[in-house]
Amino acid sequence: MDEALLRSLTPSVLGILVRRGASFAAAEDAVQEALVEAVRVWPADMPREPKGWLVTVAWRRFLDAARADAARRRREDLVDEEPAPGPAPGVDDTLQLYFLCAHPSLTPSSAVALTLRAVGGLTTRQIARAYLVPEATMAQRISRAKRTVSGVRFDQPGDVATVLRVLYLVFNEGYSGDVDLAAEAIRLTRQLAAAIDHPEVAGLLALMLLHHARRSARTGPDGSLVPLAEQDRGRWDTGMIAEGVAILQSALARDRLGEFQAQAAIAALHADAPSAGETDWVQIVEWYDELVRLTDSPVVRLNRAVAVGEADGPRAGLAALAELDEALPRHTAVAAYLHERDDDLETAARLYAEAARKASNLAERDHLTRRAARLTQLRRTD
Repeated sequence: MDEALLRSLTPSVLGILVRRGASFAAAEDAVQEALVEAVRVWPADMPREPKGWLVTVAWRRFLDAARADAARRRREDLVDEEPAPGPAPGVDDTLQLYFLCAHPSLTPSSAVALTLRAVGGLTTRQIARAYLVPEATMAQRISRAKRTVSGVRFDQPGDVATVLRVLYLVFNEGYSGDVDLAAEAIRLTRQLAAAIDHPEVAGLLALMLLHHARRSARTGPDGSLVPLAEQDRGRWDTGMIAEGVAILQSALARDRLGEFQAQAAIAALHADAPSAGETDWVQIVEWYDELVRLTDSPVVRLNRAVAVGEADGPRAGLAALAELDEALPRHTAVAAYLHERDDDLETAARLYAEAARKASNLAERDHLTRRAARLTQLRRTD
Protein backbone atom coordinates (compact mmCIF):
# COMPACT_ATOMS: atom_id res chain seq x y z
CA MET A 1 0.00 0.00 0.00
CA ASP A 2 1.42 3.37 -1.10
CA GLU A 3 0.52 5.56 1.87
CA ALA A 4 2.35 8.51 0.34
CA LEU A 5 0.05 8.31 -2.68
CA LEU A 6 -3.02 8.33 -0.45
CA ARG A 7 -1.75 11.36 1.46
CA SER A 8 -0.97 13.24 -1.75
CA LEU A 9 -4.43 12.58 -3.22
CA THR A 10 -6.43 13.41 -0.10
CA PRO A 11 -6.49 17.27 -0.44
CA SER A 12 -7.50 17.04 -4.11
CA VAL A 13 -10.31 14.56 -3.46
CA LEU A 14 -11.51 16.65 -0.52
CA GLY A 15 -11.59 19.76 -2.72
CA ILE A 16 -13.63 17.98 -5.40
CA LEU A 17 -16.28 16.92 -2.90
CA VAL A 18 -16.53 20.45 -1.48
CA ARG A 19 -16.90 21.89 -5.00
CA ARG A 20 -19.69 19.39 -5.65
CA GLY A 21 -21.61 20.80 -2.70
CA ALA A 22 -20.52 18.85 0.35
CA SER A 23 -19.70 20.73 3.53
CA PHE A 24 -16.07 20.53 4.54
CA ALA A 25 -16.85 18.39 7.60
CA ALA A 26 -19.05 15.98 5.63
CA ALA A 27 -16.49 15.80 2.83
CA GLU A 28 -13.72 15.09 5.31
CA ASP A 29 -15.69 12.21 6.86
CA ALA A 30 -16.48 10.76 3.43
CA VAL A 31 -12.87 10.99 2.30
CA GLN A 32 -11.68 9.30 5.49
CA GLU A 33 -14.08 6.41 4.86
CA ALA A 34 -12.84 6.17 1.26
CA LEU A 35 -9.24 6.05 2.50
CA VAL A 36 -10.09 3.23 4.91
CA GLU A 37 -11.72 1.35 2.03
CA ALA A 38 -8.65 1.96 -0.14
CA VAL A 39 -6.37 0.51 2.52
CA ARG A 40 -8.58 -2.58 2.56
CA VAL A 41 -9.04 -3.03 -1.20
CA TRP A 42 -5.99 -1.66 -3.01
CA PRO A 43 -3.38 -4.19 -1.90
CA ALA A 44 -5.32 -6.91 -3.74
CA ASP A 45 -6.84 -4.82 -6.54
CA MET A 46 -5.05 -1.53 -7.27
CA PRO A 47 -7.24 0.71 -9.47
CA ARG A 48 -5.80 2.14 -12.66
CA GLU A 49 -7.08 5.61 -11.69
CA PRO A 50 -6.54 5.94 -7.91
CA LYS A 51 -7.81 9.51 -7.74
CA GLY A 52 -10.99 8.73 -9.69
CA TRP A 53 -11.58 5.68 -7.51
CA LEU A 54 -11.26 7.73 -4.32
CA VAL A 55 -13.57 10.46 -5.64
CA THR A 56 -16.23 7.90 -6.62
CA VAL A 57 -16.14 6.03 -3.30
CA ALA A 58 -16.02 9.23 -1.21
CA TRP A 59 -18.93 10.77 -3.11
CA ARG A 60 -21.02 7.62 -2.59
CA ARG A 61 -20.21 7.68 1.12
CA PHE A 62 -21.24 11.35 1.27
CA LEU A 63 -24.55 10.66 -0.50
CA ASP A 64 -25.31 7.74 1.84
CA ALA A 65 -24.64 9.91 4.87
CA ALA A 66 -26.69 12.80 3.48
CA ARG A 67 -29.70 10.56 2.83
CA ALA A 68 -29.46 9.05 6.31
CA ASP A 69 -29.20 12.51 7.91
CA ALA A 70 -32.25 13.72 6.00
CA ALA A 71 -34.28 10.72 7.19
CA ARG A 72 -33.17 11.26 10.76
CA ARG A 73 -34.08 14.96 10.66
CA ARG A 74 -37.57 14.03 9.51
CA ARG A 75 -37.94 11.74 12.50
CA GLU A 76 -36.84 14.50 14.88
CA ASP A 77 -40.06 16.34 14.05
CA LEU A 78 -42.02 13.37 15.42
CA VAL A 79 -40.23 12.51 18.62
CA ASP A 80 -38.49 14.18 21.52
CA GLU A 81 -34.78 13.55 21.83
CA GLU A 82 -35.22 11.50 25.01
CA PRO A 83 -37.61 8.55 25.36
CA ALA A 84 -40.24 9.40 27.97
CA PRO A 85 -40.79 6.81 30.71
CA GLY A 86 -44.10 5.04 31.14
CA PRO A 87 -46.58 3.49 28.72
CA ALA A 88 -47.16 4.99 25.30
CA PRO A 89 -50.64 6.46 24.64
CA GLY A 90 -51.26 4.54 21.43
CA VAL A 91 -49.98 3.13 18.16
CA ASP A 92 -49.10 5.51 15.32
CA ASP A 93 -48.65 5.02 11.59
CA THR A 94 -44.90 4.43 11.91
CA LEU A 95 -45.32 1.17 13.80
CA GLN A 96 -48.02 0.11 11.35
CA LEU A 97 -45.57 0.69 8.50
CA TYR A 98 -43.07 -1.60 10.22
CA PHE A 99 -45.67 -4.37 10.26
CA LEU A 100 -46.69 -3.80 6.65
CA CYS A 101 -43.11 -3.89 5.38
CA ALA A 102 -42.65 -7.20 7.24
CA HIS A 103 -44.91 -8.71 4.57
CA PRO A 104 -45.70 -12.45 4.68
CA SER A 105 -44.49 -12.82 1.06
CA LEU A 106 -40.95 -11.95 2.18
CA THR A 107 -38.47 -14.05 4.09
CA PRO A 108 -37.76 -12.60 7.57
CA SER A 109 -34.26 -11.44 6.59
CA SER A 110 -35.52 -9.70 3.43
CA ALA A 111 -38.39 -8.10 5.34
CA VAL A 112 -36.01 -6.72 7.94
CA ALA A 113 -33.66 -5.33 5.29
CA LEU A 114 -36.49 -3.69 3.35
CA THR A 115 -38.03 -2.13 6.47
CA LEU A 116 -34.71 -0.76 7.67
CA ARG A 117 -34.16 0.86 4.29
CA ALA A 118 -37.70 2.07 3.55
CA VAL A 119 -38.93 3.07 7.02
CA GLY A 120 -35.91 3.08 9.33
CA GLY A 121 -33.89 5.46 7.19
CA LEU A 122 -30.71 3.36 7.35
CA THR A 123 -28.36 3.21 4.38
CA THR A 124 -27.62 0.00 2.53
CA ARG A 125 -24.10 0.10 3.93
CA GLN A 126 -25.37 0.36 7.53
CA ILE A 127 -27.75 -2.55 7.01
CA ALA A 128 -25.01 -4.67 5.41
CA ARG A 129 -22.75 -4.00 8.39
CA ALA A 130 -25.49 -5.13 10.79
CA TYR A 131 -25.93 -8.36 8.82
CA LEU A 132 -22.18 -8.98 8.40
CA VAL A 133 -22.46 -9.17 4.60
CA PRO A 134 -20.93 -7.13 1.74
CA GLU A 135 -22.79 -3.96 0.76
CA ALA A 136 -23.39 -5.31 -2.78
CA THR A 137 -25.02 -8.44 -1.37
CA MET A 138 -27.36 -6.40 0.78
CA ALA A 139 -28.23 -4.09 -2.13
CA GLN A 140 -29.28 -7.15 -4.16
CA ARG A 141 -31.33 -8.49 -1.24
CA ILE A 142 -33.21 -5.21 -0.87
CA SER A 143 -33.81 -4.99 -4.63
CA ARG A 144 -35.24 -8.51 -4.67
CA ALA A 145 -37.49 -7.66 -1.71
CA LYS A 146 -38.80 -4.59 -3.53
CA ARG A 147 -39.54 -6.66 -6.63
CA THR A 148 -41.31 -9.30 -4.54
CA VAL A 149 -43.73 -6.84 -2.96
CA SER A 150 -44.15 -4.60 -6.00
CA GLY A 151 -47.30 -6.43 -7.09
CA VAL A 152 -48.87 -7.29 -3.75
CA ARG A 153 -51.34 -5.41 -1.58
CA PHE A 154 -50.01 -4.21 1.75
CA ASP A 155 -53.01 -5.38 3.71
CA GLN A 156 -51.39 -8.35 5.44
CA PRO A 157 -49.20 -7.36 8.39
CA GLY A 158 -46.02 -9.32 9.08
CA ASP A 159 -45.16 -11.18 12.24
CA VAL A 160 -44.01 -9.74 15.54
CA ALA A 161 -40.61 -11.47 15.44
CA THR A 162 -39.63 -9.67 12.23
CA VAL A 163 -40.73 -6.29 13.56
CA LEU A 164 -38.77 -6.89 16.77
CA ARG A 165 -35.66 -7.66 14.72
CA VAL A 166 -36.08 -4.39 12.81
CA LEU A 167 -36.55 -2.35 15.98
CA TYR A 168 -33.49 -4.01 17.52
CA LEU A 169 -31.28 -3.16 14.54
CA VAL A 170 -32.58 0.43 14.37
CA PHE A 171 -31.80 0.85 18.06
CA ASN A 172 -28.30 -0.60 17.65
CA GLU A 173 -27.54 1.82 14.83
CA GLY A 174 -28.78 4.70 16.97
CA TYR A 175 -26.93 3.49 20.06
CA SER A 176 -23.66 3.39 18.16
CA GLY A 177 -24.10 6.94 16.89
CA ASP A 178 -27.26 9.03 16.75
CA VAL A 179 -29.40 9.24 19.88
CA ASP A 180 -32.56 10.11 17.89
CA LEU A 181 -32.60 6.68 16.22
CA ALA A 182 -32.30 4.93 19.57
CA ALA A 183 -35.05 7.09 21.08
CA GLU A 184 -37.34 6.40 18.12
CA ALA A 185 -36.79 2.65 18.47
CA ILE A 186 -37.61 2.84 22.21
CA ARG A 187 -40.74 4.90 21.49
CA LEU A 188 -42.03 2.36 18.99
CA THR A 189 -41.15 -0.61 21.20
CA ARG A 190 -43.08 1.01 24.07
CA GLN A 191 -46.09 1.25 21.76
CA LEU A 192 -45.71 -2.36 20.73
CA ALA A 193 -45.43 -3.47 24.36
CA ALA A 194 -48.60 -1.55 25.18
CA ALA A 195 -50.45 -3.23 22.30
CA ILE A 196 -49.09 -6.81 22.52
CA ASP A 197 -48.65 -8.92 25.63
CA HIS A 198 -45.51 -10.81 24.57
CA PRO A 199 -42.45 -11.60 26.75
CA GLU A 200 -39.99 -10.98 23.91
CA VAL A 201 -41.46 -7.53 23.25
CA ALA A 202 -40.95 -6.78 26.94
CA GLY A 203 -37.46 -8.29 26.74
CA LEU A 204 -36.50 -6.02 23.85
CA LEU A 205 -37.85 -2.95 25.62
CA ALA A 206 -35.90 -3.86 28.77
CA LEU A 207 -32.74 -4.39 26.72
CA MET A 208 -33.08 -1.00 25.03
CA LEU A 209 -33.68 0.81 28.31
CA LEU A 210 -30.72 -0.85 30.05
CA HIS A 211 -28.37 0.05 27.20
CA HIS A 212 -29.77 3.55 26.69
CA ALA A 213 -29.32 4.28 30.40
CA ARG A 214 -25.54 4.25 29.83
CA ARG A 215 -25.44 6.50 26.78
CA SER A 216 -24.13 9.66 28.49
CA ALA A 217 -21.15 7.73 29.87
CA ARG A 218 -20.22 6.03 26.58
CA THR A 219 -18.23 8.96 25.21
CA GLY A 220 -15.74 11.40 26.69
CA PRO A 221 -15.88 15.21 26.38
CA ASP A 222 -13.89 14.96 23.13
CA GLY A 223 -16.29 12.39 21.66
CA SER A 224 -13.94 9.45 22.19
CA LEU A 225 -15.39 6.05 23.07
CA VAL A 226 -15.30 5.01 26.73
CA PRO A 227 -15.32 1.21 27.25
CA LEU A 228 -17.89 -0.20 29.67
CA ALA A 229 -15.25 -1.05 32.29
CA GLU A 230 -14.01 2.56 32.31
CA GLN A 231 -17.37 4.35 32.31
CA ASP A 232 -18.40 6.63 35.18
CA ARG A 233 -21.31 4.63 36.58
CA GLY A 234 -22.52 7.70 38.44
CA ARG A 235 -23.61 9.06 35.06
CA TRP A 236 -25.85 6.08 34.31
CA ASP A 237 -29.60 6.77 34.41
CA THR A 238 -30.68 4.79 37.47
CA GLY A 239 -34.38 5.43 36.85
CA MET A 240 -34.17 3.94 33.37
CA ILE A 241 -32.17 0.99 34.73
CA ALA A 242 -34.80 0.33 37.41
CA GLU A 243 -37.57 0.42 34.80
CA GLY A 244 -35.66 -1.94 32.51
CA VAL A 245 -34.95 -4.42 35.31
CA ALA A 246 -38.61 -4.41 36.43
CA ILE A 247 -39.82 -5.06 32.88
CA LEU A 248 -37.26 -7.85 32.47
CA GLN A 249 -38.16 -9.56 35.73
CA SER A 250 -41.82 -9.58 34.76
CA ALA A 251 -40.97 -11.09 31.36
CA LEU A 252 -38.65 -13.77 32.78
CA ALA A 253 -41.31 -14.79 35.30
CA ARG A 254 -43.44 -16.06 32.40
CA ASP A 255 -40.81 -18.74 31.65
CA ARG A 256 -40.84 -18.21 27.86
CA LEU A 257 -37.19 -17.28 27.37
CA GLY A 258 -36.13 -15.65 24.11
CA GLU A 259 -32.96 -14.02 22.86
CA PHE A 260 -33.94 -10.45 23.77
CA GLN A 261 -34.73 -11.45 27.35
CA ALA A 262 -31.36 -13.22 27.58
CA GLN A 263 -29.53 -10.17 26.22
CA ALA A 264 -31.41 -7.96 28.65
CA ALA A 265 -30.38 -10.24 31.53
CA ILE A 266 -26.73 -9.73 30.58
CA ALA A 267 -27.23 -5.96 30.41
CA ALA A 268 -28.94 -6.05 33.81
CA LEU A 269 -25.97 -7.87 35.37
CA HIS A 270 -23.66 -5.15 34.08
CA ALA A 271 -26.01 -2.45 35.38
CA ASP A 272 -26.26 -4.14 38.79
CA ALA A 273 -22.49 -4.22 39.39
CA PRO A 274 -21.30 -1.30 41.56
CA SER A 275 -17.97 -1.41 39.68
CA ALA A 276 -16.48 -3.26 36.73
CA GLY A 277 -14.46 -5.44 39.09
CA GLU A 278 -17.62 -6.62 40.85
CA THR A 279 -19.37 -7.80 37.68
CA ASP A 280 -20.78 -11.33 37.96
CA TRP A 281 -18.99 -12.71 34.90
CA VAL A 282 -19.76 -16.33 35.77
CA GLN A 283 -23.48 -15.67 35.53
CA ILE A 284 -22.96 -13.62 32.36
CA VAL A 285 -21.22 -16.60 30.73
CA GLU A 286 -24.23 -18.73 31.68
CA TRP A 287 -26.57 -16.28 29.95
CA TYR A 288 -24.32 -16.26 26.88
CA ASP A 289 -24.59 -20.05 26.85
CA GLU A 290 -28.36 -19.62 26.72
CA LEU A 291 -27.99 -17.11 23.88
CA VAL A 292 -25.80 -19.49 21.93
CA ARG A 293 -28.45 -22.17 22.36
CA LEU A 294 -31.18 -19.79 21.18
CA THR A 295 -29.38 -18.15 18.25
CA ASP A 296 -26.12 -19.96 17.42
CA SER A 297 -24.92 -16.50 16.37
CA PRO A 298 -21.19 -15.99 15.69
CA VAL A 299 -21.45 -12.51 17.22
CA VAL A 300 -22.88 -14.02 20.41
CA ARG A 301 -20.02 -16.53 20.48
CA LEU A 302 -17.54 -13.67 20.07
CA ASN A 303 -19.03 -11.77 23.02
CA ARG A 304 -19.09 -15.00 25.01
CA ALA A 305 -15.32 -15.36 24.46
CA VAL A 306 -14.83 -11.98 26.15
CA ALA A 307 -17.03 -13.03 29.07
CA VAL A 308 -15.13 -16.33 29.40
CA GLY A 309 -11.90 -14.35 29.46
CA GLU A 310 -13.22 -12.30 32.35
CA ALA A 311 -14.68 -15.25 34.27
CA ASP A 312 -11.96 -17.87 33.74
CA GLY A 313 -8.93 -15.84 32.68
CA PRO A 314 -7.64 -14.53 29.33
CA ARG A 315 -6.17 -17.87 28.23
CA ALA A 316 -9.63 -19.44 28.48
CA GLY A 317 -11.05 -16.52 26.52
CA LEU A 318 -8.42 -16.94 23.79
CA ALA A 319 -9.22 -20.64 23.60
CA ALA A 320 -12.90 -19.83 23.06
CA LEU A 321 -11.94 -17.20 20.48
CA ALA A 322 -9.78 -19.69 18.57
CA GLU A 323 -12.92 -21.65 17.69
CA LEU A 324 -14.36 -18.68 15.73
CA ASP A 325 -13.74 -17.41 12.20
CA GLU A 326 -11.02 -14.75 12.23
CA ALA A 327 -12.91 -12.82 9.55
CA LEU A 328 -15.71 -12.08 12.03
CA PRO A 329 -16.03 -8.32 12.68
CA ARG A 330 -14.32 -7.27 15.94
CA HIS A 331 -12.52 -10.63 16.17
CA THR A 332 -9.15 -8.89 16.00
CA ALA A 333 -10.15 -6.29 18.60
CA VAL A 334 -11.29 -9.01 21.01
CA ALA A 335 -8.04 -10.92 20.45
CA ALA A 336 -6.09 -7.73 21.20
CA TYR A 337 -8.00 -7.19 24.45
CA LEU A 338 -7.51 -10.76 25.64
CA HIS A 339 -3.78 -10.67 24.83
CA GLU A 340 -3.54 -7.39 26.77
CA ARG A 341 -5.26 -9.06 29.73
CA ASP A 342 -2.68 -11.87 29.40
CA ASP A 343 0.16 -9.27 29.60
CA ASP A 344 1.29 -10.01 26.03
CA LEU A 345 1.59 -6.32 25.23
CA GLU A 346 3.53 -6.73 21.99
CA THR A 347 0.89 -8.96 20.41
CA ALA A 348 -1.92 -6.84 21.84
CA ALA A 349 -0.47 -3.61 20.39
CA ARG A 350 -0.06 -5.20 16.96
CA LEU A 351 -3.61 -6.55 17.01
CA TYR A 352 -5.10 -3.26 18.20
CA ALA A 353 -3.41 -1.50 15.27
CA GLU A 354 -4.73 -4.16 12.88
CA ALA A 355 -8.23 -3.86 14.35
CA ALA A 356 -8.09 -0.08 13.93
CA ARG A 357 -7.46 -0.51 10.22
CA LYS A 358 -10.56 -2.72 10.00
CA ALA A 359 -12.81 -0.45 12.10
CA SER A 360 -16.15 0.48 10.55
CA ASN A 361 -16.32 4.02 11.96
CA LEU A 362 -13.92 6.79 12.93
CA ALA A 363 -14.68 6.74 16.67
CA GLU A 364 -13.91 3.04 16.94
CA ARG A 365 -10.79 3.41 14.81
CA ASP A 366 -9.49 6.25 16.97
CA HIS A 367 -10.18 4.27 20.15
CA LEU A 368 -8.29 1.22 18.91
CA THR A 369 -5.42 3.34 17.63
CA ARG A 370 -5.06 4.95 21.05
CA ARG A 371 -5.02 1.53 22.71
CA ALA A 372 -2.26 0.39 20.38
CA ALA A 373 -0.23 3.55 21.01
CA ARG A 374 -0.63 3.25 24.78
CA LEU A 375 0.62 -0.33 24.84
CA THR A 376 3.52 0.52 22.53
CA GLN A 377 4.53 3.32 24.90
CA LEU A 378 4.27 0.98 27.91
CA ARG A 379 6.58 -1.51 26.25
CA ARG A 380 9.15 1.21 25.59
CA THR A 381 9.15 2.38 29.20
CA ASP A 382 9.46 -1.14 30.69
